[in-house]
Amino acid sequence: MRTVQGYYDGRNIRLMEDIVVKPNQRVIITLIDDDVEPVKLPQKRSLRGILSDYADPALAEKERGAWERAAEEKHGTL
Repeated sequence: MRTVQGYYDGRNIRLMEDIVVKPNQRVIITLIDDDVEPVKLPQKRSLRGILSDYADPALAEKERGAWERAAEEKHGTL
């Protein structure tokens, strides 16, 4: 048996962590505390472009052709 925290948003029960549940798996739901402040979950972001937060535009010019320069330096002319 496993315990998972969650909350009821007025329409659905929302879990506060990702879990794997098999179809038709039985669950036990226990309601506690009458008044609980709504939980603000972080918005999920796609992995696509997530590293753009760390991109340095000043280095973009150096990155262009970097592989070609490294290959030429290591192996001679291409």
